[in-house]
Amino acid sequence: MELEELPLFPLNTVLFPYASLRLHVFEERYRQLVHDCLNRDRPFGVVLIRSGSEIGASDPYMVGTAVRIVQVDTYDDGRMDIQVQGERRFRIRQLDESKPYLVGFVEPVVDSSTDFLDDSQDVFDQAREEFEVLIQRLFARQEFSVQVVFPADPVALSFTIANLLQIENLDKQRMLETTDTLERVQDLLPILETQLGETAEPSYYRLASPNLREWITPN
Repeated sequence: MELEELPLFPLNTVLFPYASLRLHVFEERYRQLVHDCLNRDRPFGVVLIRSGSEIGASDPYMVGTAVRIVQVDTYDDGRMDIQVQGERRFRIRQLDESKPYLVGFVEPVVDSSTDFLDDSQDVFDQAREEFEVLIQRLFARQEFSVQVVFPADPVALSFTIANLLQIENLDKQRMLETTDTLERVQDLLPILETQLGETAEPSYYRLASPNLREWITPN
C-alpha cells in the first residue's frame, strides 16, 4: 500500500472524525503548514501529543484524524484563527522531521465491519436514547428544549457521542484507535450512564463542547 504524505499538527487534544475544532495558529512553522495546505488544497493531521508540548518538540501518538480547513481568519501580524473539520482516521508509519513542521507517511484506519446483528442494534438504540436524555437534561437547565439529530451511520454516531461526552484524552485516544464500531459504543455506554447519573442530581455540570449546535436543532 502506498503511504500518504500528511502534514501533522500535534495538540493536547483528540479530534474525532466528523467533529470540528478551532485553532489559534501563531508559531511560524504552523502558519507555513496552514499556507501549504491551503495552496495545495490538502488536509493535515491532528495527533495527540504523547510527550513534549504544543510549543516545541513533541512525540505524537500514531493514530490521528485528517482534517480539512474550512475557515481562516488572519490577523495583521500573521497569526490565524482557523476552523477545521475532522474527516478520517490515519495511522503513522513513518515520520519526517526535515521540514519546519512534522510530516507523517500514513495509512487509513477504518472499522473492520459495519454489518451488525439484530442484538447489536439494541446497543446502538440504547446509546442514542441515553445520549438524547443527557442532552435534553443539560439544555433543560438552560431553560430551553432541543431536538437531537443523530447521524444514521453507526460509525459517525459512535464518534459523535464520543466527541460530546466528557472523556479524558487517553480514553478518547483509545476510542479513536478502536476499529470495531460496536466495541466503541459499548465502551461509551458506562460513561453515558455515569454522566446521566450526575445530571439526575443538582450540580454545576457544564456542557463539554461548544460544537453541540452542530448536532441539535432548537425548537
